[in-house]
Amino acid sequence: MPTERPSERRHSVRTAVVWDALREVLDQPGTFHEQEARVVDIGGGTGGFAVPLAELGHRVQVVDPSPDALASLDRRARESGVADRVTGLQGDLDDLGGHVDEADVVLCHGVLEVVDDPTAALATIGGVLRPGGVLSLLVAQRHAAVVARAMAGHFEQARALLDGSPPGGRTPRTTGRRFTAAELADLLPAAGFTPTAVHAVRVFSDLVPGSLLDLEPGAAHHLLDLEQAVAEREEFFPLAAQLHVLATR
Repeated sequence: MPTERPSERRHSVRTAVVWDALREVLDQPGTFHEQEARVVDIGGGTGGFAVPLAELGHRVQVVDPSPDALASLDRRARESGVADRVTGLQGDLDDLGGHVDEADVVLCHGVLEVVDDPTAALATIGGVLRPGGVLSLLVAQRHAAVVARAMAGHFEQARALLDGSPPGGRTPRTTGRRFTAAELADLLPAAGFTPTAVHAVRVFSDLVPGSLLDLEPGAAHHLLDLEQAVAEREEFFPLAAQLHVLATR
């Protein structure tokens, strides 16, 4: 078995909580026809989620505005032997209805932060998700962003984020919106979704020096175990760099 590179080790720690939640959904017996889900990955880029999902036997459509990212996705899918299960489509969330007929699972990771109207964006997703289908939503969490800005010495930006205002009055498409767990609890039902699970993502991994994970034997494993242990504890939601929500339509 090839040795995992340090960058891959850090990435696996940062994404493990999301993968655990997705696998639990996808592995439920009888959820999908012949256990093959129709997955749509909005802004899925080079296929960090799409290709592994295809390797699990699911069919994945990636909708992304970047032709370069889609070219990388195609190469990655071919190299992994799943090109027949992965389709790249150039577009964004606003174009979703024109690209997708119906999906069992929709991944919206790191996208809701930059749309003009989050409620309308979620409603668009709901329009292509089959009844009982699952939304996997991953967003940046505001409280951790405030702390990160302050620790970097960007106190004015931290103050602006504290109240939910874009730093310097800039638009969300240039700065990125941030969310709290309470805001998501209001936003999703308003768009017709019922949240079923919330997970804290990257509570500790952004704070731990990369050199420690690279040099200390077993450190990455123990950090991963810690991230998984706090993922569903509400008291850690405000400390998480990201929040992951599973919701049904």
